[in-house]
Amino acid sequence: MTYDLIIIGGGPAGSAAAVYAARKRLHTLLITTEWGGQSVVSEQIYNWIGTKALSGAELAENFRNHVTANTGEGQTLTVKESAKVMGMEKDGDAFKVKTESGEEFLTKTILITSGSKHRKLVAKNADELEHRGLTYCASCDGPIFTDQDVAVVGGGNAGFESAAQLLAYCKSVTLLHKNDNFRADKITIEKVLKNPKMTAIKNVAILEIKGDKFVEGLIYKDNITGKETELKVSGIFIEIGQIPNTDFAKNTVPLDEIGRVKIDAWTQKTEVPGIWAAGDCTNVLYHQNNIAAGDAVRALEDIYLYLHTK
Repeated sequence: MTYDLIIIGGGPAGSAAAVYAARKRLHTLLITTEWGGQSVVSEQIYNWIGTKALSGAELAENFRNHVTANTGEGQTLTVKESAKVMGMEKDGDAFKVKTESGEEFLTKTILITSGSKHRKLVAKNADELEHRGLTYCASCDGPIFTDQDVAVVGGGNAGFESAAQLLAYCKSVTLLHKNDNFRADKITIEKVLKNPKMTAIKNVAILEIKGDKFVEGLIYKDNITGKETELKVSGIFIEIGQIPNTDFAKNTVPLDEIGRVKIDAWTQKTEVPGIWAAGDCTNVLYHQNNIAAGDAVRALEDIYLYLHTK
């Protein structure tokens, strides 16, 4: 059979799109390796709208339960779990989506919601103290560190924007960058550095994260002098980039310089007619669970019109 829509990914974007597709009675196949996206490893999430707090595992299970509740006899939604998409290509008037197991599925449209993964900090004890003071989301975890000293690792817009958020409630914020020049917009840099609670240190390498059960500080090395310094902080926020999960799409849709799917932010359309994308795999400015879900709903609305007005 040929589906109306194949959704690739089971995070907030893919799950939201699947529920909306089911309610619109589109013959849809959702393919996902896992549920929940990046948040699945979070111990607590405080900014998922409608829920005061829940773990990443709970959020992932909620996604799965909500989506699969719309499957079964008489429903138009099918879910293929624990499946990895390896490629997709044009096939006449349709598209062919291929999985790692060798299965192939035909569809009229595709919505890519495959997300991304954080570029991890490479330093001693970084993995051991992740989610115990070392985190990759200031919006999610920042308020936990109210009135405490924290550090941000990264010198791009994401790093300075995270610092700006943290300055609203943290005692102090120290930003550490590996190069001599910051990559963020000049106006953003100037505005953030004006805050008296803010310190920025350039040309450093993070060598070690200190702490036993929770982060207590870090050790960095001056790349010019070689001097090593210990910085006492309770929280460390890593903003050194994202790695989009888009290898399977690179031969089908245009990607930007870091591998994100290029879209029209008004509609979520890619440059290939019949293919949309939403969430962290796209080249939009902000990436959050709630934003990803909203973007996917916008895409689904546009896909529905495309299918019924073309």
